[in-house]
Amino acid sequence: MANLHRQAMAKVDTAWLRMEQPTNLMMITGVIKLSEVVDFAAFKTVIEHRFLAFKRFRQRAVLHARGWCWENDPQFDLSAHVRLTALPGQAGQSELEALVSELASTPLDQTKPLWQFHWVENHQGGPVVIGRVHHCYADGMAMVQVLLSLTDADRQASLKPVQPTRYVRQRQTESSLFARLAGSAKEGVDSLNQVSHKVAAEAAHWLRDPQQVVNRMQDAGELATELLAELAAVMALSDDPASRFKGPLGVRKQVAWAPPLCLEEVKAVGHAFGCTVNDVLIASMTAALHAYLLDIGDDPTSLTMRATVPVNLRPLEHARELGNHFGLVFLDLPIAETNPLARLYQVSASMTELKQSKQALMSLGLLAALGMAPAALQKPALELFSRKASSVLTNVPGPQQPLFLAGAPVTEMMFWVPQNGSIGLGISIISYCGQVYCGLMADHQRVPNPSEVCGHFNRAFSQLLHLAMLIGPQAGAVDAQLADQIHDWIDGQPQPSD
Repeated sequence: MANLHRQAMAKVDTAWLRMEQPTNLMMITGVIKLSEVVDFAAFKTVIEHRFLAFKRFRQRAVLHARGWCWENDPQFDLSAHVRLTALPGQAGQSELEALVSELASTPLDQTKPLWQFHWVENHQGGPVVIGRVHHCYADGMAMVQVLLSLTDADRQASLKPVQPTRYVRQRQTESSLFARLAGSAKEGVDSLNQVSHKVAAEAAHWLRDPQQVVNRMQDAGELATELLAELAAVMALSDDPASRFKGPLGVRKQVAWAPPLCLEEVKAVGHAFGCTVNDVLIASMTAALHAYLLDIGDDPTSLTMRATVPVNLRPLEHARELGNHFGLVFLDLPIAETNPLARLYQVSASMTELKQSKQALMSLGLLAALGMAPAALQKPALELFSRKASSVLTNVPGPQQPLFLAGAPVTEMMFWVPQNGSIGLGISIISYCGQVYCGLMADHQRVPNPSEVCGHFNRAFSQLLHLAMLIGPQAGAVDAQLADQIHDWIDGQPQPSD
């Protein structure tokens, strides 16, 4: 009998595995564009030597009496995971988005390791790699790092076959992520088990008797008190109202991504107004959602909307560690706001408040607890939380130096994280080589053409950039009154073109 090398799955990863449902598949989907022709066989060699050097990607998720485990696939076949795909005709952006949408709507084969690469050789701009990896392997930040390990900063080095044992040893010295891929699975969140049990138990008490949680805080330790306070605050949040972005879901996803922004320009806008790059990008996307609602005849001026935002909880030295090591926070998106500067400052204030909270740690503990709890309890608990948001929003910093894959320059990259529960809109942002890329994944019943939102995203950023240039050195001192005056002036001016 084959040696299956069975390993227990981390509890948080188990929770993400069990979140899968037809309306929301738990896959991280990514796109890498290349500028030069590469032979398909050369790409398969890269996957075989670099990706499969780590045993985890030869393993499938299997349910046993003691829970979910990683187990070697005795019938592993690389051809089942690396596919040659063609687009129709002279395929451009819209045809590529249609293919990515189809793949993002198609579940992975649960009897095999939960990942696939699709090699598109006839895209107008050059070959394209579309990758799909289940969220139970790792969160978005970790998976981006794993996919980047397929590349090199040197063209010639990216062409050379690597010796798997030596390659694994080299990667292990760089990061514990690769050590975990090469060795036995580690829990990664076992230190949170006590907190997880506490949070899960108190969540159940809260649902029955909120005052009981308040009373229990009197006897809890300082950290536990903060975590339980965060849990109580999240439980008390109202559900997001029904809107174009919040409602019944289907099984078809639509993806789109916007033309890139210049990272230095985004930084300049943030510096001018005393905000972060993330604040600027989130405010621009919020403005895009506002404009999209106006386009389709909906009134956003009285709408409230939240996004769940993943927060990385890894120490910096473990930035590439595999598994799910992030918490979720609830961010208010000022979608009703019409003033671009007021919108930016509201986003900045909300992000500052969340950074000072323990909400992310609380949610990580809760996810670990749900991974330990019976599967029947997980769905209603997650649904309770997903009702409080309309979107998932994530931002992953990518490399700023040019990369090569199988000898070809990487010109562009994009990724989308899955939504969970009743959430039907995902917003993803990634930077690469001085550019910022923003993409949407939307339920087809909610937003059938997300590319329209992407167009508004670029226009919204252009508006902030024009404001920063017009206001100049005084931008950082803009107060609410001046912001209103600027907004009145904007209303009388032609809007920036695409």
